[in-house]
Amino acid sequence: MTDIRISGALWNTSMSPEGILETWRLASGSVVKAGAPLAEVRVEGAVHEVLAPASGRLTALAQGNSIVEPGTVIGRVDPV
Repeated sequence: MTDIRISGALWNTSMSPEGILETWRLASGSVVKAGAPLAEVRVEGAVHEVLAPASGRLTALAQGNSIVEPGTVIGRVDPV
């Protein structure tokens, strides 16, 4: 199992302590490949893609429109 975390790098130029997980591009249960776009996070108006850290089956742990902070685990990828 590999956690999908919100990178702290998204806040490099931001003054806001949090962002919003806008949407998942794939449904929970989908099989994903490493590096594939999984979700979109908005931090101070800028939208950033969250990429799959590994290949496997996606389990979304956070819902769309959730508030997230640097390091928040939003899902996981389990080996298939």
